[in-house]
Amino acid sequence: MNAQPRPGEFPAPILRQLGQVDYEITWRRMQQFTDQRSAHTPDELWLLQHPPVFTLGMAGRREHLLAPGEIPVLHTDRGGQVTYHGPGQLVVYALIDLRRAGLGVRDLVTALEQSVIRYAATLGVAAAAQREAPGVYVAGAKLASVGIRIRRGASYHGLALNVNMDLEPFQRINPCGHAGLSMTQLADLAPVPDVATAASGLEPALLAALGFAHVTRL
Repeated sequence: MNAQPRPGEFPAPILRQLGQVDYEITWRRMQQFTDQRSAHTPDELWLLQHPPVFTLGMAGRREHLLAPGEIPVLHTDRGGQVTYHGPGQLVVYALIDLRRAGLGVRDLVTALEQSVIRYAATLGVAAAAQREAPGVYVAGAKLASVGIRIRRGASYHGLALNVNMDLEPFQRINPCGHAGLSMTQLADLAPVPDVATAASGLEPALLAALGFAHVTRL
């Protein structure tokens, strides 16, 4: 049995910029990482984009898929209902040993939400969370979605922030199971032209919200 590391021995978290990657391949990689990690495995943050895909969470109901058309649909093991991922959306996957970090599930959700809220504030955008409907909202429209899974005391999945994307596919679903929910994106609210710009801006707020003093970038 591996000895638990003492405080101060925790390895620095790793931040990976993965570009645009297939959803299912990335999901299976997260599962494998979580199943194989030990008490000494560094936490990781994966920043990426996905090709167009609808995903149904564990509570997802197919009636919330109104007209998916040519966009593939995948059942996944995150929490929540249905959402859309596509180019121009910044996805942050948080692979964190919650027991080691002393975080509860709600703590992690709040940290992910607060990272977006704090970043939006630097752009002059007033964003807020809604406890009854996880995510980040601007004037009632959803800017970012949160859905996580906990396995073996560790998290995976995470946050999807709409940056500069085609929002039309959201009209083909009831986003997060809410009929008529409006979606918004950073490019319509502030001068944020692309995902790379958003990633650079979000990163300090994300690390601070998670309590990561420094990271190793790969």
